[in-house]
Amino acid sequence: MKLKHIFSALVFVFSTANLVAQQNNPGIIRGKITDKTSNEPVGFSTVSVLEGQKPVAAISTKEDGSFEIKNLELKSYVLKVNFIGYNDASKTITLSEENKEVNIGNITIESNANTIETVSIVKERSTIEQKADRKVVTIGKDLIASGTTASEIFNNIPTVSIDPQTKELSLRGNSNVRVLIDGKPTNIDAGQLLQQIPSASIKQVELITNPSSKYNPEGNSGIINIILNKNTQNGFNGNITTGYTFGITPKTNQSLNLNYKVGKVNFYTNYGFNHGKNRSFGFVESDRPNLENRQDFNFTNTNTSHLAKIGVDYYINDNNTLSFFTNWNVADGKGNSTTNVNYYNTSKIDELQTNTNNSGNITQTYDLNYKHNFKKKGELIEFQANYAKTSNEDISYFRNNGVLRLNDIDSKTNYAQFNIDYTNPIDENSKIEMGFESRIQDGQNNFYNESLPFYGSNPFTFNRNIHAIYTNYSKSFGKFSAQVGVRIEEYTLDAKFERDEKNPNYFESTSVEDEIFTAYPSAYLSYKLDDKNTFNLNYTRRVDRPSIGQINPIREWTTPLIESRGNPALEPQFTNSFEINHTKIFSLGSVTSAVFYRLINAEISRVIFPNPLNNIQNIMSFDNFDNNSQLGAEINANLKLTKWWSTNASADVYYKTVRGTVTNINTNLPENKEINVSTFNTRLNNTFTATKKLRFNLFGMYRSRDLGLQYLRTPMYRVDFGANYSVIGGKGTLSARMNDMFRTQFFGFNGNIPFRQDGEFRFESRTFYVGFNYNFGSGKNKELQRKQREKNETQGGGMF
Repeated sequence: MKLKHIFSALVFVFSTANLVAQQNNPGIIRGKITDKTSNEPVGFSTVSVLEGQKPVAAISTKEDGSFEIKNLELKSYVLKVNFIGYNDASKTITLSEENKEVNIGNITIESNANTIETVSIVKERSTIEQKADRKVVTIGKDLIASGTTASEIFNNIPTVSIDPQTKELSLRGNSNVRVLIDGKPTNIDAGQLLQQIPSASIKQVELITNPSSKYNPEGNSGIINIILNKNTQNGFNGNITTGYTFGITPKTNQSLNLNYKVGKVNFYTNYGFNHGKNRSFGFVESDRPNLENRQDFNFTNTNTSHLAKIGVDYYINDNNTLSFFTNWNVADGKGNSTTNVNYYNTSKIDELQTNTNNSGNITQTYDLNYKHNFKKKGELIEFQANYAKTSNEDISYFRNNGVLRLNDIDSKTNYAQFNIDYTNPIDENSKIEMGFESRIQDGQNNFYNESLPFYGSNPFTFNRNIHAIYTNYSKSFGKFSAQVGVRIEEYTLDAKFERDEKNPNYFESTSVEDEIFTAYPSAYLSYKLDDKNTFNLNYTRRVDRPSIGQINPIREWTTPLIESRGNPALEPQFTNSFEINHTKIFSLGSVTSAVFYRLINAEISRVIFPNPLNNIQNIMSFDNFDNNSQLGAEINANLKLTKWWSTNASADVYYKTVRGTVTNINTNLPENKEINVSTFNTRLNNTFTATKKLRFNLFGMYRSRDLGLQYLRTPMYRVDFGANYSVIGGKGTLSARMNDMFRTQFFGFNGNIPFRQDGEFRFESRTFYVGFNYNFGSGKNKELQRKQREKNETQGGGMF
């Protein structure tokens, strides 16, 4: 009660003082700040009132550039205006008994040409920033030049890797990672999605290795959030990137970003085009008893994809914002492949399989977002509704030693998500977050198989619903800050595969039902030793639910000796993840390091076993293995070593115990197996500044061997070299890059389970890229205005 009385007394004192000030100082100055070139208002700029050199009052302009400064003495003043990216402006004003209120109208401020680098859409050099719960990689022209698609540049990002053969994405050596686009989920498989997104369309990549309870807990190794370019400068602005890659076959990558912001409305659009032919080849040798053989593979694929995003932001007022955008992904692929099987046993007839493939994918996403800021600083509520629809068809004609077979897989998926998120700062040192999320996904896959004498249609339908609530509480005390939270989810799955009676021996009818109600806690503790050292300790519980593709028994692809399909009996795997981080800032830059430990229950992994219906063919699928554990450490340095040399360097090492059950080819019986594995990865990206306009890039990476239950993956490394040259007054950049200069990057493996086999797959890793990037338009970046607003009160005034 005493505190309440003290607070009431303070409010009374300050209110009275303010009233007296208004009575004694009746002077008022009003006006509006606008851009000299575009005549657009410059919101959140700073307007200061000076008496000589002495500051008297200061205010931040509203969104529309207007301001009003009250409680001024009747004197002569100098009004000064400043904002990031503009030259300062000033005006002399005199307040008197005859002229107590002055409306100066518009004050125009002029753009500072020297600030073009601060508003450039694409930076010359990529940067890495360690935040409390994530690592943020801002994509620069050096990374764009390393590849035409997201899949190609991800191997240059710390802790992330892409399997060159399967295109499988992994984070910290684990493929169970969730991929978001602009913070929203997508129906497209991650490997396929990354090949569709042009590299020039990506603004940032967020690596969230231990997400809080606010986030979806799927993906036990964390979340990768890909943020596409969204220019928010005033007026009309844009950016265009065009690039060509020359390898065995040529490829092209184009990107266009446009933005028009006027008043309270911001329109933006992003379009990316990717087209090219890709060649790859490889072999697999195996000592399967009585079927010793060598398989030679040749693949040629022509892929064309379009990625378009259109959106609008409506800034209703300082406290309310309404946003809408739609994403469209359209992809078309055509491929030809041959598989030659040479049996060492002369009694076996060699086989030749040719495949002609035609696939198409269309994904539509619609997102509506409303955000309301309450009067209390930092208190807000946000509503978001998202709907996505995917249609995909894959038609393949297989000809095996003259016998023609048709595979037609047609799939459709609908996805809807609704979120409510509320944030309330209880006081200066504590905050509570809470929210609700509902996700509904349904779809159908139809598998049409035509192989004389059988013909059949085999539908696979599924419905997956997730409803969740979460809460987080955070508090700061001295040099410590902490956050605890929990997410409670109800998960239901209902899937069914129906066997076609015309082909009863091919697949069995299968039903999958699952219902899980569980909690996912999270906890964070941060200690700021000083301005240069910060430590973080955190824990989260996560889940990796089998994807629709992993449980779908419809075969994905087939060769004479191996076939890929899902496993309807897969169960979710859960992970308890612990992590310690340290960030060190010093004169040369920053170094972040981390140690993490994961305890995985019922790990999902690849498995190969004999096909019971075909004694010469194996099935590649998925299965749950025993409880496993992983221990790892990583370090990343973002350093400017000299005026002309800067570098991003990273290294990571993982230790894991893998236990599971595999099939012994000799006895055809399951057997338990356990192995201890250590892997090491490192990357080094150097930028050398020769002149103000010319920069060189040298990139190198090494990925050590990795051992699984059934095979060993051989080491991989590469070296890239490139250059960027600034043109057209800094608005344009020419880029050139030689990737994998020594042609050392390829995928190799060998193993003894279920029988001895080794192989190697090569792709177009050594390529030459040439590209051009150009920024056009005028105006100031909205992000700069927001930063300025955060440093000043939105509207206010008075005496110092």
